[in-house]
Amino acid sequence: MAVKPRVLFLCSENTCRTQMAEAFLRDIAGEDMEIVSAGAEAGKLDQDAVLAMRELGIDISAAPTKAVDPYLRERFHYVITLCDRERERTCPIFPGAIWRQTWPVLSVRTLVESGVSHGVAVRLVRDKIREHVNDFVEQQHRSDKGKRTSKWN
Repeated sequence: MAVKPRVLFLCSENTCRTQMAEAFLRDIAGEDMEIVSAGAEAGKLDQDAVLAMRELGIDISAAPTKAVDPYLRERFHYVITLCDRERERTCPIFPGAIWRQTWPVLSVRTLVESGVSHGVAVRLVRDKIREHVNDFVEQQHRSDKGKRTSKWN
C-alpha cells in the first residue's frame, strides 16, 4: 500500500486560515491524504470562519485549534504556510519537508484593520484559500498523473 501524502498547513494561531485550508483539502482528498493544521500557538476558533465554511456545506465547528509543537519532529511531504508578511517570523520552518510553499493570504485581522468588516474579511479569506487549495490539487493531479489509482488522481 502506498504511503499517504502528509500535508501540514501553518499559520500564527490556527483559528481561521489554516482551519479552512485543512477543511477544503480534506473535503477534496478525503482519506487519500493525511491533512493537519496548526499555528505557532493555538488560539480560539473564529466563529465567523465556522459560519463561512458552513455556507459552503463544510462543518469545522468541532475542529480543535492546535499549536505546532507536537508536529515539530514529524515529517511532512507538503508544508504550506498561510502567514502575513509581518507574521512570517512566527511560522515555524520544517526543513525535512519535501515541498514548502507560502500562500499569500492576508489575515482577517489585517483586512479588518484596513476597514473591512469581520464577516466580509472572513469570506474574502475563505475564497482566496479555496482558490489556493484548488490550485494545489490541480498541481498534484498534473505531477502525479498515472502514479496513483485513488480518487486523488
